[in-house]
Amino acid sequence: MENKFNILTEFIKDMSCETKNAQTYLHVKDVIKGYHLDFAIKAKPMKNKLIEVDTTLNFKDPNSSEQQAYFEIVYTSIVKIDDDVKDLDLKKILLCEVPKKIYPKLEKSFIDMLHNAGYEEIQPNKKIDFDELFLKNNA
Repeated sequence: MENKFNILTEFIKDMSCETKNAQTYLHVKDVIKGYHLDFAIKAKPMKNKLIEVDTTLNFKDPNSSEQQAYFEIVYTSIVKIDDDVKDLDLKKILLCEVPKKIYPKLEKSFIDMLHNAGYEEIQPNKKIDFDELFLKNNA
């Protein structure tokens, strides 16, 4: 599938790190191991077989409370698709192949953001198997 697309560029489109105050920070330090890492992928056609792919990671407390922090990063890839790509191949490229290629950089940027926000002990250990998710959602 690698011959069917080319990532022309990739960059951080948006990065958000929200901790309301020092009291919230101290509370979050105690409970952050219970936070959940989630992701989403959105694709938007451009022109000339170019597609903008946004891969979003967010890390948040699954329990709503006044004292919570929120972390999110949107990582954008501009992808050139070969002319002979069919719909199912295109779907797999956008939802599986592109995220697999960019995920190491995205994950490093995300962890760096957490560490720079004062949460040095956090190492999200949720590895995302994009192949498995694609097969599960397209079976």
